[in-house]
Formats: sequence, structure tokens, C-alpha cells
Amino acid sequence: MRIGFGYDVHRLAPGRPLVLGGVTIPYERGLDGHSDADVVLHALADAVYGALGEGDIGVHFPPGAAWTKDLPSREIVRAAARRAAARGYRVANCDVTVVAEAPRLGPYVPAMRRAIAEALGSLPGAVSVKATTNEGLGAIGRGEGIAAFAVVLLVAAAGRPPGGDAAAPAGEA
Repeated sequence: MRIGFGYDVHRLAPGRPLVLGGVTIPYERGLDGHSDADVVLHALADAVYGALGEGDIGVHFPPGAAWTKDLPSREIVRAAARRAAARGYRVANCDVTVVAEAPRLGPYVPAMRRAIAEALGSLPGAVSVKATTNEGLGAIGRGEGIAAFAVVLLVAAAGRPPGGDAAAPAGEA
């Protein structure tokens, strides 16, 4: 078994869609970033890569690289899950907490769970998504951005001994 932890935060900006957990949420602002800036999926990918001891998504998907511009973060998570499988692991479960003052995220949690499960190749029951606020404190509390925390448990995939090479070359997740 291997455990990984991830964190991501992005500033809210006008003129961008708000994508969280692979779900587009109606809101007047979206997250500013090079890809679709989905903090939920970025934190999750960081957790998978961390559990593998392979750094963060910036190693595998360099910010500023032309090929990562506007990249859907579902592709980043799919790549992380494929990398875990190549190393002999699967995601047993994950737990994500999204921190945002607005919009209200509760109604979108079931869709996020399904989208995350699909990207990981897991069942929705293996995915937990929770939403909370920052109680008005700090930049997130002022509505300047959204953050997410994620933890994953990797276990040996059936019929595959864990291991493999220690790290993927940058950009080859």
C-alpha cells in the first residue's frame, strides 16, 4: 500500500469556466490557470504521483508548455492512474475536500464523484468529495480563489506485483 497527499489552489478570474472535479459548474468566474485549472483534479493527480514517489503534476505536465495549454484535467488524472497501473498499483480509494466560499458545491458532488471515478477507472464508491468554506477567512474566504486537498490509497493491482521503475521522465506520465 502507498498513500499520497495533494493540494492545489487557483485564483478565480472572469471569463473562464469553473471546472471542479471534472464538472463544469455555472458561475460568473472560473479558475485561472494554464490548463482548465481544476483544483480538485490537480490535487488528486498530485496525490497519486506523490504516492508513487514521482513528484507533482508540474513534473509530468509542465506549466507553460504548449501541449498542456487548456488541457482538461481529466487527462492529467487519467495519466496518473495509468502510471500507477504501470507500476502495479490501482487507486483503492480517494478523499477530496474542496474549499470555496462560493458557489455552493453540494449539488455537484455526485457528478464530481462519478467524473473522478471514471478518470481513475474506479467505482464512485471509492471516491469521496466534500465541500466546505473557509468561514470568510483569508483569500479563499474573501472569494479570491478555490483550493482542494486530496489523499489517495494505492494498493497492488490484482495479478501485478508492485514496483517498476522509480520515476517517469518529465512529460511522459
